[in-house]
Amino acid sequence: MKYGFIIDNRKCIGCHACTTACKSEHEVPIGVNRTWVKQVEKGEFPNTRRLFSVMRCNHCTDAPCVEICPTEALHFRKDGIVDFDKDRCIGCKSCMQACPYDALYIDPETHTAAKCNYCAHRIDVGLEPACVNVCPEHAIISGDMEDPDSEISMLLSRQQTKVRKPEKSTRPNLFYIDADDYSLIPTATERTPETLWGHQARGVGHFAKEAEKLAFSNEDVITELVRLNGGYENGGKKITSPKTVEVVMDTAKQVYNTPNKGLLWGWEVPAYVWTKAISAGAFLVPFLGWIMGETAFAGNVVWYSVGLGLLFLTLTGLLLVMDLDQPTRFVYVILRPHWSSWLVKGGYSITVYGGLLTVLAAVEFFEWDMIKPALLVLTGIVAVVVALYTAFLFAQAKGRDFWQSPALAIHMGVHSMMAGASAYILLGLSGLVEENWMPFLSLTLMVGIVVNLFTILLEMTMTHPTHDAKKTVEMILHGRYKTTFWMLVILVGNVIPFVLLFVDINAFIPAVAVLTGIYFTEKIWVEAPQRIPLV
Repeated sequence: MKYGFIIDNRKCIGCHACTTACKSEHEVPIGVNRTWVKQVEKGEFPNTRRLFSVMRCNHCTDAPCVEICPTEALHFRKDGIVDFDKDRCIGCKSCMQACPYDALYIDPETHTAAKCNYCAHRIDVGLEPACVNVCPEHAIISGDMEDPDSEISMLLSRQQTKVRKPEKSTRPNLFYIDADDYSLIPTATERTPETLWGHQARGVGHFAKEAEKLAFSNEDVITELVRLNGGYENGGKKITSPKTVEVVMDTAKQVYNTPNKGLLWGWEVPAYVWTKAISAGAFLVPFLGWIMGETAFAGNVVWYSVGLGLLFLTLTGLLLVMDLDQPTRFVYVILRPHWSSWLVKGGYSITVYGGLLTVLAAVEFFEWDMIKPALLVLTGIVAVVVALYTAFLFAQAKGRDFWQSPALAIHMGVHSMMAGASAYILLGLSGLVEENWMPFLSLTLMVGIVVNLFTILLEMTMTHPTHDAKKTVEMILHGRYKTTFWMLVILVGNVIPFVLLFVDINAFIPAVAVLTGIYFTEKIWVEAPQRIPLV
């Protein structure tokens, strides 16, 4: 048994009955939707056409949201339905990043993720989903696709159908008859804040908080008067609109869509990647020096390694918890783990790393030198996992094409070495680290900068396989993030520090500049892909 949907676009009239039925059946709050009707206009006046496409969870056979969910809140039923248990959800929003179809949202009342669950409670008692029952044109067909006598099975065998984003290899079980790419491909039309029935310039955020206070302000009223009437009177002076209202249809455009959820992973995520890099680097840099015979892993080196590592590891944990919409459930990652998720693997890595640093402190204090070499090697291995695991977590977020870059692991690893070297340079300049170790730290930082610049060059110039990834690169190099990227990432974070280290000027400025550049790199790499619309 395998349930699926067919949307017959030959019949859909865009009445939104399915949307309202779904809202009523599941008491879906304002500002978010489990199912909705996307409307797109195409053509050139007078030969124009309006397209209607029902959007919702695709109940994928290889659902990336299930794979990335750290607590198995998302799971497969035996009948193929991707269902959800809100009592296990920690509100990490990983599933929302993993879904290429923007089908999930954070419920503003429960602060947990939610989506279409195929009306599983109705299926279990022999009823059809609410949207299927209410559709006046029978444009939504549901049923068991493996039953040869079912309507959906017969339609699939006789009609040509399309699915959304087949290149994602999710094997979606939502099929469209008479589909149009202008409707199915998000970037085929520009997403504008003004739609047929709403103004979404501010978005609703992943909490949908703004949707609860949409009463017009004075500014909103003035804006609406300007838009509708071409101007308004202010003290006898005519104020005209700075924008022209479109009258003649000449390009394909979206007329209605679900509200923009905004940045799902905000400042906490780049901040936690930054603190995690420092924590991992605090051990990996002296560990590298120990392997190369540049320094002994003893005395102050051990205590600073443990101190820096645990301090920034604690900050990492706090930032991770802060980013959760259900922060009190953070222990579910450890107590109710779903081992396919790199969020779980990362959580355990951080926990083990913190434990090993604590044991290392005890070994140094009690001078248990016999077990120290083995402990250093084990801690080094775990520190590498801590430094790199976020790259694999981002790779599981299949909704964001730019994060699928194979260079992301190198990106994370080299940042840990650069951050660690910078932290020790600052300690050395304070007289807390032996002077004879400074040349090694400077060399490590210079090599790290070269590798980092090469990695960035690779990520910016490589042939990206999708339009979304290319658009993200364009945004970084020439769009919204160009000033931050060229000034703070490239110039301040890499070029200036390298030059100053090369000419052997005081290393304080290079160390601070590198740490600054790493943070802004992570900020761009986290934010930019999230600004590409998924629907």
